[in-house]
Amino acid sequence: MSEIGAEGAPRSATARSSAAAARVDRGRQAQPSGWWGMVLFLCSEVTLFGTLIGSYFYLDFIARRWPPAGIKAPDALAPAIATAVLVATVPLMWLALRAARAGRRWPAVAWIAAAMVIQAAYLAAQVLLFRHDLRQFSPRGSAYGSIYFTLLAAHHAHVLFGLLLDGVVLWKLARHGLSNYWLIGVRGLALYWYVVGGLAVVVLFTVLSPAL
Repeated sequence: MSEIGAEGAPRSATARSSAAAARVDRGRQAQPSGWWGMVLFLCSEVTLFGTLIGSYFYLDFIARRWPPAGIKAPDALAPAIATAVLVATVPLMWLALRAARAGRRWPAVAWIAAAMVIQAAYLAAQVLLFRHDLRQFSPRGSAYGSIYFTLLAAHHAHVLFGLLLDGVVLWKLARHGLSNYWLIGVRGLALYWYVVGGLAVVVLFTVLSPAL
């Protein structure tokens, strides 16, 4: 089947080469369904985090002491550095998306791979910080511990899910090429990390609020 439609424009369903996918992307008059699917998913996730953060500050408001006696206020330096490292991958995802929309497959792969390495390092560092905090106090010991660990665990789970998405998109781009389908995949992946990066900053300021 030809990649060119009746008026000389590539059909989205048959645009399997990088150049054809890029031409389809430039000719779009509306966002693709896959992009909107990611938007709806992220809206639900932002709502989830809004609920968790609202619960955190509600518990803070009604508590006599926050964090409770026996628990030190969180250290700001290490989490702030880790979050800055994660946020630094947002421009890398933007560069990957820019390369993909220009039909440049391997630069897109390289930028996603670079971002994935940094994101994995961030998650590893955060897991170590999470374990350190678990040694200091328990999520079962107080409302503070419960919401603190729940909020961090939810965020770390989203980073892990993003790493899985990175791996799938990288594998498909490297193995099968930059088709229209996977160009939309890159767009969705970039959007996911934009939102996760923003949430990381919000989560950071939330958990550090007792120390600010």
